[in-house]
Amino acid sequence: MLPIAIDVMSGDSDPREYVAGALRALLEDPQLRATLVGDPQLIGTLLGPQSAAVRARTTVAAASQVVTMDEKPREAIRHKKDSSMRVAVDLVRNGSAAACVSAGNTGALTAIAHFVLKTLAGVERAAIISAIPAAHGHTHMLDLGANTKATPEQLRQFAAMGAIIARDVYGVAAPRIGLLNIGEEDMKGHEVVQAAHQLVAASGLNYVGFVEGDDIFSGDVDVVVTDGFTGNVALKTMEGVAGLIADRLRQEFQASFLASLAGAIARPVLRRAAAGLDPRRYNGACMVGLTGIVVKSHGRADGVAFARAIGTAALAARRGLTEHIAQALQAQGTA
Repeated sequence: MLPIAIDVMSGDSDPREYVAGALRALLEDPQLRATLVGDPQLIGTLLGPQSAAVRARTTVAAASQVVTMDEKPREAIRHKKDSSMRVAVDLVRNGSAAACVSAGNTGALTAIAHFVLKTLAGVERAAIISAIPAAHGHTHMLDLGANTKATPEQLRQFAAMGAIIARDVYGVAAPRIGLLNIGEEDMKGHEVVQAAHQLVAASGLNYVGFVEGDDIFSGDVDVVVTDGFTGNVALKTMEGVAGLIADRLRQEFQASFLASLAGAIARPVLRRAAAGLDPRRYNGACMVGLTGIVVKSHGRADGVAFARAIGTAALAARRGLTEHIAQALQAQGTA
């Protein structure tokens, strides 16, 4: 497989976290190759003394600029042509990388990816999809922030692409598709979701109808479709609630000697539960609908989380994500 292009300069975390994540991913996957994109001198220092096996699977691509987290997408395209983000996407376009990963500005990454890679035939806008912990394992949810608004037709396309990913990449035989709404009744919701409801119902997908926020975790649906504004708010809310619960449990178990004793007894169970719900395990969201693979990492990802995003990119490349989507959409008559 071609290397994964990894933007180690963009995001809220220090570049050392992203380089550490890349090294962790290389150690976890002996077949993985990586191209680290950014300041060569800084990257060389952060790589430090690595084993010959890791060094042999690591190259560096120079980039003299960085897209900041508050950069306007249009400015990033016009004035940051040698940014680590742009160079990483360019490596995918010219066939030097199988996929790229960045923790940078979502709006800028979306704009650059659309500008450089373009969308597949029949796809109006790419969407960001990721796995969310659920009762049956995980639910695939899109869009998580690429498009603040979506037309009914775009939501139908998101549903089709979500179903393809759940089926062809993650092995769900007949993915159940739900459209996120404020209620399950057919008459609920604004005109956009109402129109999308009709389109998805007529699409031939395994559509179960409207679903509410709690259905994301219930195990009753495999793919949840919404616009990027709603999806991103939902995702950040989930992360906030998970953090709140962890902090509250920590406070309660430290409240008294008996509470501490109870905490010590429960610690193995709590650790297993926390590991299953750890947001770092689910870091790495694919931007689907493009002619190449782009994975968005959380901006504040540490080395562990960033390694998961790289693993997601490698999985998508090995499973031929782009080709699967293109072929399936063509077969469905979308293209």
